[in-house]
Amino acid sequence: MQRHIAAAACGIVVVAVAWTAAARGADAPVWNPRAAAGYLDRRSDWWSTWPNAARDHDTFCVSCHTAAPYALARPALRRSLGETAPSATEAKLVANVVKRVRMWKEVEPFYPDQTRGLPKTSESRGTESVLNALVLASRDASAGSLSDDGRRAFDNMWALQLKTGDLSGAWAWLNFHYEPWEAERSPYFGAAVAAASVGMAPGGYAATPDIQDRLKLLRAYLQKGHDAQHLFNRAMGLWASSLLPETLTRDQQRATIDALKRAQLADGGWSLPSFADWKRIDGSTLDTASDGYATGLASFVLQAVGVPRDDASVHRGLAWLNAHQDQAGGFWFTASLNKNRDPQSDPGRFMSDAGTAWAVLALTK
Repeated sequence: MQRHIAAAACGIVVVAVAWTAAARGADAPVWNPRAAAGYLDRRSDWWSTWPNAARDHDTFCVSCHTAAPYALARPALRRSLGETAPSATEAKLVANVVKRVRMWKEVEPFYPDQTRGLPKTSESRGTESVLNALVLASRDASAGSLSDDGRRAFDNMWALQLKTGDLSGAWAWLNFHYEPWEAERSPYFGAAVAAASVGMAPGGYAATPDIQDRLKLLRAYLQKGHDAQHLFNRAMGLWASSLLPETLTRDQQRATIDALKRAQLADGGWSLPSFADWKRIDGSTLDTASDGYATGLASFVLQAVGVPRDDASVHRGLAWLNAHQDQAGGFWFTASLNKNRDPQSDPGRFMSDAGTAWAVLALTK
């Protein structure tokens, strides 16, 4: 008799727990913030010591796939983890960026023309200037005031903004034919990151009189080219518009929101290959299942422009993220757009590095 009572009680508890979890909804913190932080820290640490990432003056490349997303996402985990200061890994990345910003005229570009061919020097400088501004603007936003190094990073960035031609308002951007950050259409991605950096910079930096002409060029570039971009770039432009007003028109914002919602898959996630007509350079078939990068990016950007968490698309996206963190590794898997890479290899984790960062941003928004 006691066994039957115990079994019944156990069943009641299971039902109650299940009901409580369902009642909490997609916002429920069933994902593991500490595991996500551990993954992001490990990957950033690895990147900073990988020989291929090493640059002159004992610095390392600030990558679009591992370092830059890390700089955005890692601070978002502090409240969940009870941290009161940046992690040692964050401090290392910021120190690296500060060193290169202060030595801007002495450090070599990431990829010099002399070793990588024309026009890699100008592409490297343009790309790095934007990423440096992003890292320091994100860091300074937490402090509430723009640091001298942050302002210097923006000065370096504006000095390299293009003022004529089809890319007027944007920057020369690395093109290694690697999607989605270093390819033919990536200058729009870079311009969106630049606009987001200006928007997140504290102390009213976006209203600085000296940069208004440059901002006018940047906004004009992003608006003029927006409608012709693939959905990944349009999503980045939408994010920038949430931080820097008038980056996009209201019609462009609405159209991109609608396009993101239409692209959502039946399981609640999004698939990065559905955001553009990408093809792998090795001829292998793209993985079209829902992934961490697309789902994190879409769920975050929709929230950033004011779509509430209880909106059906956002709610389902967050629920997908809650359910798909790798329990052992702490990451959200995303396959390479360029090659059929071994997901256990370090290059095979690049997309998951970015995917994990955007998943964290979506879940902590």
